Amino acid sequence: MPETLPFDPAFLPYPGTRYPVCAGRGMVNASSPQAAAAGLEALRKGGNAADAAVAAATALTVVEPTANGIGGDAFALVWIEKDKKLYGLNASGWAPEKLSLEAAKKAAGGDRMPSLGWLPVMVPGAPAAWAALTGRFGKLPMATSMAPAVSYAREGYPVSPCLARMWQRAARKYQNALKGGEFAEWFRTFLPEGKAPACGQRVKLRNHAETLEEIAATRSESFYRGELAEKIVADSQAFGGFFGLNDLADYHPDWVEPAALDYRGYTVCEIPPNGQGIVALMALNILKNLEFMEKESAITFHRQWEAMKIAFADGKRFITDQKAMAMPWQQLLDPAYGAARANEIGSLAAIPGPGRPNGSGTVYLCTADGEGNMVSYIQSNYMGFGSGIVVRNTGIALQNRGHDFSLNPAEANRLAPRKKSYHTIIPGFLMKDGQAVGPFGVMGGYMQPQGHVQVVMNLVDFGLNPQQALDAPRWQWMKGKAFAVETGFSPAIIGQLQARGHDITISPDSPLFGRGQMIWKMPGGSLLGATEGRTDSSIACY
Repeated sequence: MPETLPFDPAFLPYPGTRYPVCAGRGMVNASSPQAAAAGLEALRKGGNAADAAVAAATALTVVEPTANGIGGDAFALVWIEKDKKLYGLNASGWAPEKLSLEAAKKAAGGDRMPSLGWLPVMVPGAPAAWAALTGRFGKLPMATSMAPAVSYAREGYPVSPCLARMWQRAARKYQNALKGGEFAEWFRTFLPEGKAPACGQRVKLRNHAETLEEIAATRSESFYRGELAEKIVADSQAFGGFFGLNDLADYHPDWVEPAALDYRGYTVCEIPPNGQGIVALMALNILKNLEFMEKESAITFHRQWEAMKIAFADGKRFITDQKAMAMPWQQLLDPAYGAARANEIGSLAAIPGPGRPNGSGTVYLCTADGEGNMVSYIQSNYMGFGSGIVVRNTGIALQNRGHDFSLNPAEANRLAPRKKSYHTIIPGFLMKDGQAVGPFGVMGGYMQPQGHVQVVMNLVDFGLNPQQALDAPRWQWMKGKAFAVETGFSPAIIGQLQARGHDITISPDSPLFGRGQMIWKMPGGSLLGATEGRTDSSIACY
């Protein structure tokens, strides 16, 4: 932990009036006020950061169903103070055993995995993550941590402004795209009156409440080896899916060693593949070979953009289920390889290919407790509500993570039975000199590693405080030489970047650029928290 803060907590160089929030005994940062309150309730009942993460995560399946659900996936980075150790949890799911490449092509009627229906549904990992976190590190019974989520689902909650907007977008999308009996339960569950709820309207999800109670009572066993598993498989079989009971019964989340990269005196930590966290680390591994004199300059953005494109090119070529990767993922972070890729960055925009190294719907939250434990947690149904499938009479909205599988047998991320796909959701964590600095994350599909790079550089290279590191106008690589930037970008810098060959679009759509949270451990152990102004984010602390 740094002896002094490397930034001024009160400095606000970018638009916005939010200051970082201080706390001493515990903090929960989430994309929903209700979820943050649920996490704080777990802390007040004697729970720790792991219990608070489970409380907030399960609440988010209720109060932000537009981005995650009971049938989603999850990842976590967990700092345990007494161990002085960071633990990684990969709770992403695998493809059904009967879903071969040939079977998928036949079902899809082509060479691309669809985004809707049963075909892209993989075994959900989120309920297993809740049980794993509680079982290994928690102090409270799951039923206690999950009680606020059950209450929100049964008694209802008012829809917040950004949630209402995202729900209305999803309604338009699904009303045009979802046809057939397999999607009927989605409409019954999320559009019971035929339209999305408005801001302030009270929403109740009673089936959701009963399912959460069942998960809590059985420590998630029912979801994988009990009554809920049977309901999932029954619906899969009824509507042409590929799930069998063994696909769920055999599944367990994996505890993994975090991927780490030293960046200018800090250690940036991510979950290793199949997640795309190492795309952020690969970009930073390139950028640490370059000098950055100031944040607001065309050369800074140009170098960031070129490094990001290079990292994504390598990510697309190599990242998949670790068991199927052509090389150990550590080779992608080799310092010499990063230096070599940095040398490829010229003065003009390019479209890089993969190198040869030697040898969107998502919710993010972070928690900290008075004992020094901290959790960086992310959970997703992938594309908004996910596959459009809700298991009948359960409220279980299923993810569509299999959409990212390739049906090209020559690609690393090709579909195979019991294989995990390239995964977009990534929790982040900062350390210094072997001590925890704190959790951070930015939600939003392929924006996530780009958001991680920008936030880390804002903190480390440019000395912004956590809130300003999140508030600073962002950019996102879209494809080729095309980038989208937020409306706060300097017109003069945009012009200079266009002169370098970048194709730039100014977008007023703030959710496009991700939604993040962060907690920074201050000297003496106090907590400094920040959360996004781009969504309904909130910090609960004491």
